Amino acid sequence: MNKCILAMGLLIGIYTYSQKVSHKIFAEVDQAVGNIAFTHQGNLVYSHHPFFNPSYRVVSYNAETKTTQPFPNKEWNTPRETDDHYLSNVLGIRNDENGIVWMLDMGQRNPVTPKIVGWNTVADKLERIYYLPETSVVHESQPNDLIVDTRHGVFVIADEGIGNSGDGSKAALIIVDMKTGKTRRVLQGSGTTVPENRPTVINGKPLSVNGKNLLVGCDGITADRNFEWLYYAPLNGSKLYRVKLDDLLNENLSERKLSERVETYSEKPNNGGLSIDQNGNIYLTAMESNSVAVILAKDRSVHSVFSDNKLLWPDGVSYNMNDGYMYVSAAQVHLGASFNQGNNKAKAPYYIFRFKPLAKGVPYR
Repeated sequence: MNKCILAMGLLIGIYTYSQKVSHKIFAEVDQAVGNIAFTHQGNLVYSHHPFFNPSYRVVSYNAETKTTQPFPNKEWNTPRETDDHYLSNVLGIRNDENGIVWMLDMGQRNPVTPKIVGWNTVADKLERIYYLPETSVVHESQPNDLIVDTRHGVFVIADEGIGNSGDGSKAALIIVDMKTGKTRRVLQGSGTTVPENRPTVINGKPLSVNGKNLLVGCDGITADRNFEWLYYAPLNGSKLYRVKLDDLLNENLSERKLSERVETYSEKPNNGGLSIDQNGNIYLTAMESNSVAVILAKDRSVHSVFSDNKLLWPDGVSYNMNDGYMYVSAAQVHLGASFNQGNNKAKAPYYIFRFKPLAKGVPYR
């Protein structure tokens, strides 16, 4: 219990409040929302949070009719034994400047190889599949989120390291070459990717499974507007880290030398998703306080953007360049059966919020 109190004290110590930013509920839906991406026209595409084993892994949202439909279609949301051209278990999802929505399928629900599936929303067809072979994932892998780096031609994936009852000690970053499909696993077990012993405490209760605190490794990930710096952090941890993408992609650097080039960027609360604006302010979802926080570029201090008692377990945060808003989901993960003696306390409606960032956001990450 003392550790829980300490964790809350650390959170309060860095989580000071600044000017409030206007926010509002954009949508009320009937299933938990994970991460959010956008079509070229600015329409929302989002993952249903895999924690709740949804039938449709990814859906598109029609703001006019306030309805959803499976994305890219029902076939891609229907598991089968004849092939693997379907989505098994998706949380991470991003779009790029070419109108392609990239979905990170971590597998696990079905006996398929984890993969990144790109759907071209302009041509309405499959763009490409990138597989994550055994050389880039481990038994404990849980590929959670990704950035789409079109400058260097790579995807960078945050692997939480909690799959198959993993404890986060094998959390890592995974690099996928867009041209060749080559994959590389880096910084596994590094002090910057593994979780700290800093439990997630909500309403005074630490998040635990079978009496053991859940500690999640590398989770949030984003990159600045020029793809110079990659920012990432374990969910359970007091620090945000960054590394130059040129260093991360330099295969001549040993793991030790690469680790030495990672910088501690700032303090932070336990957090889920990350996003960034054009001025370098970094937004993060702080699930312990039902809020979105920002790390200011000018001095790296942490402040509240907004909080809301309906923002239960804020997860992904993404910028929509079509309307200038950032969107954030409220997934209610902590109310799931695994954390409540088998009793699922999560219930509809589930909310999607939006707010104006302090400066224009950076799309696609």
